[in-house]
Amino acid sequence: MKWKILIVVAVIAIGAAVGYKFYNEKVVSETTKTYETEKVVRMDLIKTVSATGTVQPKNSVEVSAKVTARIQEILVEENDHVTEGQIVAILDGKDYQAQLDQANFTLTNARQKLERTDKLYKIGAKSLQELQDAQYEYDRAKSAVELAEDNVNQTVITAPMDGVVVGEPKTPGTMAVQGSNNPTVIMRIADLSEKLVKAKVDETDIGSIKIGESATFTVDAYPDKTFRAEVMKISQTDTANSWDTSSSSSSSSTSSNAVIYYYVTFSAPDDENLLLPAMTARLDIIVGKVQNALCVPIDALKTDSKGSYVEKITKDAQGKEIAEKIYITVGLYGEEFVEITGGNLNPGDDISITYEAAKPTKIQGGGMGGMRRPPF
Repeated sequence: MKWKILIVVAVIAIGAAVGYKFYNEKVVSETTKTYETEKVVRMDLIKTVSATGTVQPKNSVEVSAKVTARIQEILVEENDHVTEGQIVAILDGKDYQAQLDQANFTLTNARQKLERTDKLYKIGAKSLQELQDAQYEYDRAKSAVELAEDNVNQTVITAPMDGVVVGEPKTPGTMAVQGSNNPTVIMRIADLSEKLVKAKVDETDIGSIKIGESATFTVDAYPDKTFRAEVMKISQTDTANSWDTSSSSSSSSTSSNAVIYYYVTFSAPDDENLLLPAMTARLDIIVGKVQNALCVPIDALKTDSKGSYVEKITKDAQGKEIAEKIYITVGLYGEEFVEITGGNLNPGDDISITYEAAKPTKIQGGGMGGMRRPPF
């Protein structure tokens, strides 16, 4: 009987020991942390500002008529190259030619009248007032002829610049209406030898952009190709002119739009002539660059009342990881890394990124003193 009791006691003792060991290792593993780390590195750091813009020709014009008349002929097609002074369209000028003929007839009569009056004035048969009236009629008739001649000439439309016809011109038979507010655009001509990109930049980023800075961009038509650009102009007013409180439209725009944008214009070389007007350009504007900078991931930065710091990870003699606060000063921020300009860090140092549950730590020693009791 005694041996049965001894066996039971032994089994209980072994179970207690195994349970205790399992419980104690679990407790130690839950309270011991290890660190996810990254290396301090040297690298070329670039800071960029993103913006979206539109491809535009550097120069373009809308060709419209200075007289109102029906289009008789269109002498060019879309994508045709034209030179300055080339005839591109002809308007129906019959009415204006008739006006010119009438003006010339009136001028001839006025000239004859002036000559007769002048002869009669010289012999005393006409007064000075009559001579002056005849001179006035002649001058007015002459001006009418010049205006009529100009109207006839304006029925022949010429290209105002060298370039390419972009878009389909109006078709013959269309009435071309003159005017300063809403004239009929017969065709558009653009100089496509040089391209621009006009982009809207958020007010939070506009202060970091300077004339001459470089940029890269892509367009949807060529997603695997990167184009280069350079800042050539920064608008001095926002896109909505919201600062101008004298305008009711601008004041309402200010209240309805929370974000303020400024136009930035870029020169965009296009030797392959791939870029077309109105393409959407997605730009990365390079606003800062440091070569061979000492860098850490932005995720490693922490702050307290003393300032910014990182946690440098080292190991003690037993191999336990130790976190040491290293206070730093920072310089240029990139997308993922930040430049370190001051602080006791060197390339290759391990720094903490995040914390996570660690691997279990084995119990040291076999005594019961100072150890937690098992849960049974």
